[in-house]
Amino acid sequence: MDKKNTAVLLIHCPDRAGILAAVTEFINQHRGNILYLDQYVNREESVFFMRVEWDLEYFQIPKEKIEDYFQTLLALRYEMSFRLYFSDTKPRMALFVSKMSHCIYDLLARYASGEWNVEIPLIISNHPDMEPVAKRFGIEFRLFSITNENKAEQEAKEIELLKKYRITFCVLARYMQVLSPDFIKHYPDRIINIHHSFLPAFAGSKPYHAAYARGVKIIGATSHYVTGDLDAGPIIEQDVARISHKDSIDELIKKGRDLEKIVLSRAVEKHINRKILAYKNRTVVFQ
Repeated sequence: MDKKNTAVLLIHCPDRAGILAAVTEFINQHRGNILYLDQYVNREESVFFMRVEWDLEYFQIPKEKIEDYFQTLLALRYEMSFRLYFSDTKPRMALFVSKMSHCIYDLLARYASGEWNVEIPLIISNHPDMEPVAKRFGIEFRLFSITNENKAEQEAKEIELLKKYRITFCVLARYMQVLSPDFIKHYPDRIINIHHSFLPAFAGSKPYHAAYARGVKIIGATSHYVTGDLDAGPIIEQDVARISHKDSIDELIKKGRDLEKIVLSRAVEKHINRKILAYKNRTVVFQ
């Protein structure tokens, strides 16, 4: 059975009476069949958030004019910020990876199985280790060795490559490089990162060893959008696992990597399905 051709609106604006009714009326009066609707009000800041998806089969406004109509009829009146997406336009994802393979294998397995409505035309790395993985999945692999001296030049080449492949968002699948503010500004709220949740208590290259020495009883992983503030961008997804004194360092690392790949895949799936609305340094994640 073919999937429906749908449109998705993600909206946030100052809260006031009548917004929900106005949006649903806009869709209904133009013969759109609403398939999903969720809304939330941040009462502390008086901000309204909404995600609505509707079937376009009988919708009377041509796809290329929906954004203009919505801007003119509703967005200006309610001071809305909004994004409009269509289900028949697949997001195009670039993967960034260094030497660790657990996250990229999980992402590519889900992609190859047809789990996600996404294209992955490009894998970028600062090491050659993952090139055989890219070849196995038939994806272009590009190597950019990064040093302090060539970082700006290499990132400029990467951005040029991302534009060539029409990439809409990037995923750092354990990419062990800090992206510059200039790189990040090209993809605001469109770069997803994953890391263990020991930060800031156990920083450095061997956090699991430090956590083991401290006798922690819980480990976790955090996936977030990348901002100029290292590892402090809007959080998308988190999860935890309990451990005990019986767990060795190797077992901690294994459980941590399992969490990392699961949490990252959940975050990527939510982004692909247009269920995340980033506002300031937080996210509203619709179910």
